[in-house]
Amino acid sequence: MIWCVDDDSTIREIEVYALTQTGFKARGFADGISMLEALKTEIPELIILDIMMPNMDGLEVLSKLRGDAAYKDIPVIMATAKGTEMDKIGGLNLGADDYLVKPFGVLEMVARVNAVLRRSARKEVSSEITVGNITLKEAEHKVIAEGKNTELTHKEFELLKLFVHNPGVVFSRDKLMSEIWGTDYMGETRTVDMHVKTLRHKLGGAGSQIKTVIGVGYRLENEK
Repeated sequence: MIWCVDDDSTIREIEVYALTQTGFKARGFADGISMLEALKTEIPELIILDIMMPNMDGLEVLSKLRGDAAYKDIPVIMATAKGTEMDKIGGLNLGADDYLVKPFGVLEMVARVNAVLRRSARKEVSSEITVGNITLKEAEHKVIAEGKNTELTHKEFELLKLFVHNPGVVFSRDKLMSEIWGTDYMGETRTVDMHVKTLRHKLGGAGSQIKTVIGVGYRLENEK
């Protein structure tokens, strides 16, 4: 089930119709408040979420989703009429999986839905992975650094998860952009640098395990 959240009834109906015509089950919501209420009885496979909505905008809705353990893993595609760099970065930094810039074609929308669903397909998760002074509990979405619980944003967690699954492997900034933000994200690689900086800070002393490889990118070392 794909949920389409948009206060414009015409856009919402087109989204739902296009998705149902391509084999998905789809449901529309006129605002984020009613969608959040519906989550109490049903969990969708993916949400297409408009940014500019009255009462509660899409970024606030996304923040609530990513802040709730029951809903944090639902894939979300943000839709924005502005199409500015800050709108895209704002949504992606809060944990959005992709974005659509209005006006967009229905074929593009369906293609992005399929791409995000492929990336978000559930994989068998390890109960616990430890690299040096960092322990990542994937199933519980928890991180322990130097014996202390560490709160991370969705993207920071995904970034650290990629590192701990591949200790010693050097990831270029472009590769990290592709793996964490998706191949369709057209932002600058400084987004990666910003996330690595905040991740290191939150990990405390264990943050030194994330090494900068000059001219290439980053790697996680197994050290204590």
